[in-house]
Amino acid sequence: MGEVWVVRHGETEWSRDGRHTGTTDIELTEDGEASARELAPRLAERPFALVLTSPLQRARRTAELAGFPDAEVDDDLVEWRYGDYEGITTEEIRETVPGWTVWTHPVPGGESADEVAERLDRVIARCHDTDGDVLLVGHGHALRALAARWLGLPATDGRLLKLDTGTVSVLGHERESPAVVHWNA
Repeated sequence: MGEVWVVRHGETEWSRDGRHTGTTDIELTEDGEASARELAPRLAERPFALVLTSPLQRARRTAELAGFPDAEVDDDLVEWRYGDYEGITTEEIRETVPGWTVWTHPVPGGESADEVAERLDRVIARCHDTDGDVLLVGHGHALRALAARWLGLPATDGRLLKLDTGTVSVLGHERESPAVVHWNA
């Protein structure tokens, strides 16, 4: 098996403003589109055996602008479902739930970390079944949880991996151990 290249979608208004953007299908900003285009030369150098994207337009558009208009949609790459917290900021949530984070507290009407881990484990299994490098285009919290699962950690340990919009990260191995090769680059 090769490496797994992970791309977080370009900036949206809500990601820029710190709003939880789960399944709300928001477009990229002009800056988000520009950063997605800037990924194309870096990603063109790699022959990916499999390219998967979240079904949401911000990820699909990032994949397209980065040079992968035919990326296969994988519903398991969708962002964490934030339920009642969709569209609001952590600061707003903490007005009623002090100390809240998606990693440590319930998400009313949304997904638990275990539910997110279950679907991301299916994505990882697809990566392991692929002969060659894989490119995944998705979302901040989900990709952070995916990286934690790649390392054999609970999805909640994704809290340790900050991930900016429009960035590339690489998961691979150090000998036979899963490893983070590059992060947030």
